[in-house]
Amino acid sequence: MKLRKAALPIAAVIPALLVMSACSGESSDSESKKPNVSAKGQQSAEEKEAAEAKRLGAFDGKALEKAAIIGKTDGFDAKKIAKAEVEAGRGMESDKKACQPLASLIGGFTHIPAVSTVHRSLQPGEASNATVGSMWLASHSEANATQVMRDLRTAVTECPKGFKTLGLTYGKVENLPAPKLGDEAVAYRITGDIGKQKVPMTYTVVRDGGVIAAFYGVNMLDAKKAAIPEAVVKAQLDRL
Repeated sequence: MKLRKAALPIAAVIPALLVMSACSGESSDSESKKPNVSAKGQQSAEEKEAAEAKRLGAFDGKALEKAAIIGKTDGFDAKKIAKAEVEAGRGMESDKKACQPLASLIGGFTHIPAVSTVHRSLQPGEASNATVGSMWLASHSEANATQVMRDLRTAVTECPKGFKTLGLTYGKVENLPAPKLGDEAVAYRITGDIGKQKVPMTYTVVRDGGVIAAFYGVNMLDAKKAAIPEAVVKAQLDRL
């Protein structure tokens, strides 16, 4: 994913948004079950997604797209991401089952499949701001969204020494103070070993009802400034 040539693009840090092998058996609101149907008289994938979203009280893809920030937002420019780039994230599996929620979020998805997901790249509006990143919304039933957060907290606690996935090593996981936003939130830093370089990546994950809003940031000049600002997170939650 190209965010900025001057800064480190997400695709250079990891094989960008990459994902999942649901470490929990709960996947009642699964994207993976969307049918590939085009025959007349049968539901299209979009119609079935909308019906499933209605059943679960979740957002379908169209509604989630409308709810996602776009354009200039509190010092960042939110842009849509090509579907092919997003789908490149479907394949990130941790070598440790307990760490799967972390691996899935590195891939840009939740380890429990969602009804729908929407992704944005986040580019700084000022040249002096070296933080680049991305965000995504994943719509679940509220029960599954709560489970996502529960599993994520457990992963942060049980994977302090990191994990491996797709030949890459993530050597350290640190819990960070989470913003007091939404129904609950988790913040953490993962240090990726990219060649001989250590790359600290900061995540802020917030649950608002059945929606998981995840924000990824990296700052190659100052890891302490890598988190996507709370103002951007709040702006997104306000749209929900």
